[in-house]
Formats: sequence, structure tokens, C-alpha cells
Amino acid sequence: MPRAALRKPPPDLDLTPWLLQPEQLPPVLSSQSLFGNDRPLEIEIGSGKGLFIQTASAGEPGHYFLGIEIAKKYAAHAAARLARIGQTNAKMLAGDASPLLTPARVTDSSVEAIHVYFPDPWWKKRHRKRRILSEPNIRQFSRMLRTGGRLHFWTDVLDYFELTIELIAEIAPELGVPLPEKQRDSKHDLDYHTHFERRSRRLGIPVYRVHYFKRGPSRTA
Repeated sequence: MPRAALRKPPPDLDLTPWLLQPEQLPPVLSSQSLFGNDRPLEIEIGSGKGLFIQTASAGEPGHYFLGIEIAKKYAAHAAARLARIGQTNAKMLAGDASPLLTPARVTDSSVEAIHVYFPDPWWKKRHRKRRILSEPNIRQFSRMLRTGGRLHFWTDVLDYFELTIELIAEIAPELGVPLPEKQRDSKHDLDYHTHFERRSRRLGIPVYRVHYFKRGPSRTA
């Protein structure tokens, strides 16, 4: 389903503290380099309209959040959400996540959680290498997560869900088993994890939700 048209942020709304461009990023991405403090860092890849990063950062003030959105107008829209409420523990990056997922940019075991919600399924088989949860990216996610860190994955595409679960089990067993996340009742119109969850639930489309906890290295006698 195509994304609906967005209204541009008001011209008098300064997005500078909340919206980053790739050329503005520090050489190494961390809570210290992005926010000036060593609190736990959570990364959302594919933030869309920014509902998750807004509510998650407000609900977890002791953590920092970096949202990455390749569509510039959506990144600006998400940043405007943060700017309107003056959210100081979250920022948006307008750009592609994949070039950032390297040991040179994000060090090993430095991330608390990675969130991937309703990513583009890239339906055609020849395009599947473009999926966010591709084999190279999954390996990088596992490397980036600290022991006990979390990978959250939700989708309403059963094929994507099943293939991803199988792929993670094959190449990243240190992430453990997929743990189901329960659907919760929504108390108001925007009381959803993301706008895509809101759409899927309103249309009666099943949503498949799991998370992983990264395990530490196995001990030998």
C-alpha cells in the first residue's frame, strides 16, 4: 500500500536538533557522540512517520533513540514530532541505514536494542537482498547488540516473517529463539506501535511480532 501524502513541517519549526543528514554524523555512532552521554542506545531502522520513536523515547527517558528513515520527507515528519514536544533523548537521521552498519561506524556490543517494524518486503525474489533483514544486516545487528540486547521485528507479511525467522536461526544462533510479542489493546486512535500497525489492525491483517535477546558466549569446562 503506498504511503499517504504528508504535510510539510511548519517553516518556523526548527528541526536542527532532531534531524541529521548523513554528512553531519560523527565518525562513530554512539550515545556519547550523538547525545553526549553514555546511556543505552536504541536504533529504529525505517521510522516512517515516527510514531514509535516518539512514544518509545517518551516512555524510556533513560535511553537514547536514533531513528533512521531513508525517505527524507518522512524523516523530517518524524523529527517534527520530536521537535514539537521537545524530546531530548531522540534524533532522526534522513538516510540509508546499511552503510552505517559496519564495525567502523558502530562498535561491537554498543547497542541496547534494534527495532525493525513493518519493513519494505521487496516482494520480488531478485530484490530480496535489499531487505533490511538481509543476511549481511542480521550479522551486523547481532554484532552491534550487547549481551542481553534486543532485536525487535514486526511485519504483516507472513512470507517475510517465516524466511527471516529461519535465516536468523541459521546465521545468528546467538540471538536465541524468537519470543512472541502479544498484541495489546489500543486506548485511542494513535495508541499503536507504528502507523503501519494501526493500518494493519484496522484492516484485519494479521501482524507477526517477535523479539530476540542476544546471548553471551557459551562457556566450556
